[in-house]
Amino acid sequence: ALPVAKQLREAGAVAEIVTTTSPTDAAEKAAACAAKDHVAVAVGGDGMVALVAGAVVRSKGVLGIVPSGRGNDFARQLGIDADATPEDAAKRLLEGAERAVDVIETADRVVIGSVYSGVDSRASVILDQARFVPAALQYRYAAVRALATYEPIDFTVTVDGEQHSHRGANVVVANSGYYGSGMHIAPDAAVDDGELDIVMIGAAGRLELVRSMPKVYDGSHKDLDEVTILRGREVTVEATSAVDAYADGDRLAELPVTVKVAPGALRVIG
Repeated sequence: ALPVAKQLREAGAVAEIVTTTSPTDAAEKAAACAAKDHVAVAVGGDGMVALVAGAVVRSKGVLGIVPSGRGNDFARQLGIDADATPEDAAKRLLEGAERAVDVIETADRVVIGSVYSGVDSRASVILDQARFVPAALQYRYAAVRALATYEPIDFTVTVDGEQHSHRGANVVVANSGYYGSGMHIAPDAAVDDGELDIVMIGAAGRLELVRSMPKVYDGSHKDLDEVTILRGREVTVEATSAVDAYADGDRLAELPVTVKVAPGALRVIG
């Protein structure tokens, strides 16, 4: 944050670094910034970006992003380079075009990336416990561990009022195409189309799922027989067993959950 702020100030902009002590504190400070018609810049990963984005949406402000977390998947979807120099990051914030993008709304929460349940929500639990693993390997480690221990789940997925029965590994309701630090889980997803992509991976052997995992990074998994992709604006995901849903890397709630797309609700630079 400091090097980017320095570049912004040298360019003549007013840049204030605000530290936060909790998710509630981050949201309140972002809302206060947006209420003053200042750009609220989230410095961090998808969790921090989601917190700030939620406050910005409610305050009708503008979001800037300096990606510096483990995943940075929403920034990746927007084409924002996590490896940009401070000079380039500042230039993008100063000169980048403002655009309106969609978000997911669920249970009074704004989600920027996706809501997911099943083997990938299990991976999020493992990820939080994987601090001993080198940062570059944490997401892959968590994914493989989750796949190696998964059991098929019976889901009911209702898309715009139409019910679908699904027995499988997971259900992902995606606004952004990426999750899990670069996995292109919803390769056709766009953040400005007013729709959600629902990706359902059917039951398969654990070894088969592990072997197929590289396809998720380039999006070619969508052509597998086990993968079903639907599109819609409102989605309810239920399960016959106790299954947690996660969103942007954090626990959301136990299923069932209902999510809706909010078209163009977030103004963002990038």
